[in-house]
Amino acid sequence: MRLGLLYTVVFVEIGIAMPFMPVWLGGLGLDAGLIGLLLALPIATKVLATRPLTGLIDRGVRPRTLLVAGSLVLALTYALMPLAAALAVTMLGLLIVLNAVAQAPLVPSIDYLTLAAARRSRRIDYARIRMCGSVGFLAANLAGGALLGLLGDRVAVPLLLTGLALVATLVAAAGRDPAPALAPRPASAAAPPLPAVLRLCIGAAALIQASHAAVYAFGSLDWARHGVSTPWIGTLWAVGVAAEIALFALVGRWPARWRSPFRLLALGGGAALVRAVGLYWAEGELALLLPLQLLHGLTFGATHLGAMAAVSGFSPEGARGRAQGTVGASTALVSALATLACGAVYRSLGGPATFLMMAPLALAGLGLVVLAKRDREARRFGAGSRDAV
Repeated sequence: MRLGLLYTVVFVEIGIAMPFMPVWLGGLGLDAGLIGLLLALPIATKVLATRPLTGLIDRGVRPRTLLVAGSLVLALTYALMPLAAALAVTMLGLLIVLNAVAQAPLVPSIDYLTLAAARRSRRIDYARIRMCGSVGFLAANLAGGALLGLLGDRVAVPLLLTGLALVATLVAAAGRDPAPALAPRPASAAAPPLPAVLRLCIGAAALIQASHAAVYAFGSLDWARHGVSTPWIGTLWAVGVAAEIALFALVGRWPARWRSPFRLLALGGGAALVRAVGLYWAEGELALLLPLQLLHGLTFGATHLGAMAAVSGFSPEGARGRAQGTVGASTALVSALATLACGAVYRSLGGPATFLMMAPLALAGLGLVVLAKRDREARRFGAGSRDAV
């Protein structure tokens, strides 16, 4: 329950910031190009900051220390943003970068805590606990617009985010770690390398998750262009998140062999491939868009669970924090590059071509899953041969 609450409060904050911070920036009267730059800063910052910050766990820093410190800095930066915006855009940009640095280790740290608890007790189901984050995100999406409409976007967005970050600080500080802190590794000691099977799984997950770039960046715009109404566009997004929540709730009942990293990643990659091709043909047809959005449960949910299963199962002791951070940084990097490419393709060739461009990413992810499985089997066969000798 404590871990579920932690996911909820952090994802409620994300569920407000992601859709409504751009609205707040637009309300400041900033140029569209400048808004784009300010929105790109957090992505670039997280690519650089997530892995080293989460890697501090391997050197003895408690995950909850990162959570408390990060949430406090989030609250401070959100509170100062209105003042910074009134003084100078450069100050606002610096606060946005600092805000992104603080946010970078939050979700990986909660994942670390939850996976550690799941390894210690079979009663702990990572997927059902992680589901709380998706529920919080969806609730924030649905309720945030109405709440901010009552309070006024110009002031309410940073104030609401400040309050949510302070709540996250209190929840993080009140909990306890499910596992003892690691003994600090000496600075001179070499970090254990991530095994090839884990690196391949992380690469596969990053590619499959990056195949969402076209939908995230241009889905709503293209659907509106084909005449889909605003309420239906909102419904399409809600259907995707609901499918994700349903998967997290039910996956624990699947046979164990279907919850292996390789099968989960393959399910995610296969669904992403079908979704990319389907969106190419859909062109605003709700009869196609609704089932394609249901695939989000696999394209995001199964892929995420596969990556977490790989981190939990294949990470060496003393490198779990770095592995967790590598997942976040790799996904952010590939997704950012895919989003940039989508912008160029959408401008030149339109929505269908942009959606279809995501298919090679899904195929490449599936290819890495095959290589990861072969590497794992080869190492098992080699170990068995040595044991026989």
